[in-house]
Amino acid sequence: MQNLQTDDIKQVLQIHPIHTLFSFPIEPFLSVQTFQRGDMIIHEGDTPDYLYYVLEGRAKIFTTQPNGKVALLNFITTGAFIGELELLQDATYSKGVQALTDLQCFAISIQQVKSLLLQDAHFLRLLCAYLSRKATMHSSRFAQGLSFPLENRLAEFILISSHEGIYKEKHTEVCEYLGVSYRHLLHVFAHFIKQKKLSKQGRTYIIEDVTALQKMATVTHHLDVSLLDLVE
Repeated sequence: MQNLQTDDIKQVLQIHPIHTLFSFPIEPFLSVQTFQRGDMIIHEGDTPDYLYYVLEGRAKIFTTQPNGKVALLNFITTGAFIGELELLQDATYSKGVQALTDLQCFAISIQQVKSLLLQDAHFLRLLCAYLSRKATMHSSRFAQGLSFPLENRLAEFILISSHEGIYKEKHTEVCEYLGVSYRHLLHVFAHFIKQKKLSKQGRTYIIEDVTALQKMATVTHHLDVSLLDLVE
């Protein structure tokens, strides 16, 4: 993880005007942190130090179940907050977040600014709208899982979770995320390889025909909503 200097933060704010989300000057409490692919942004059970706002990159959210299995929950990208529920609930992180690509975030120090955030009616109103849209998106994804065959949903999943044409998610986690059997998942992967949409090298899959996958993923949804889109 790396931090940017003050001048760099000012330049980033010109592109991502996150200060418009607050009714008080947020700049003194901001830093910009960068994570490399595979880095853990948040560990389950940690006490929140920062409220993150994703500037660039993608990450996956997961939880470890009582039996030790890891369950994928969602993917996030530019414009998403990380840690907003823990801020509101005054709780430790209940989920883990890992960078799928190189990722850059605004980091807001919770210790320094928590009381200001929880008293900021402008920020809280936008955050409520943001959480409402996220809930609607999750409902849509559930409905999608009931309405479309695995081929379409897997094509979408591969596009979302791959990096630079490389896909390497664990089959067991993908089965739980998509709600399918291990055998069914392997069957569709084999079908994609036969159709030359993918090729396989060891445990890694290479996307050979991204256009074909994009055509199949006709129900591709936005990974997340941005709070900046809600500012009037």
